[in-house]
Amino acid sequence: MKIKNMILTSVLLAMGFVLHAIVPGFFGMKFDLLLTFMFIAIMINPSIKNTLLAGLLSGILTAMTTTFPGGQLPNMIDKVVTAFIVLALVKVLMNVKSDSVKSGIIGFVGTVSSGMIFLTSALLIVGLPAPLGILVTSIVVPTAIANTVITVIVYKTAVMALGTRKPVLD
Repeated sequence: MKIKNMILTSVLLAMGFVLHAIVPGFFGMKFDLLLTFMFIAIMINPSIKNTLLAGLLSGILTAMTTTFPGGQLPNMIDKVVTAFIVLALVKVLMNVKSDSVKSGIIGFVGTVSSGMIFLTSALLIVGLPAPLGILVTSIVVPTAIANTVITVIVYKTAVMALGTRKPVLD
């Protein structure tokens, strides 16, 4: 893995971490902007090494800032597993011409996957403060919709900033 790719992933995750920490939640829902930037890092550099790096770093960073009681381990599990789901999505959607469609699908499916993995692991490890179905419909789905829009916008911006439409491959 090239140093410039690791630096790009680290910068994207740092931006996501800062935004994740300072953006307030709305109506009991907090957008996981670090998750969005993890998606972008994987879409730009879809390698196994980068996916592992992005997943581990995202897991550590969200574990440090979680407001969910006992959510540290579920965050670590969630981000690593979600990173590899996103990598699989990137590979499956590689031939999709529209960046907006591709990034939108990845944003939505990735966020729903992340939410479900987090809630399931939290349920098994520490328990949930409300029934799973209520948490999915009131937090996961609205967050997925918001993250989809944010992912499309941020991906387009990142592609313009990098001056490339093609993923950076090792």
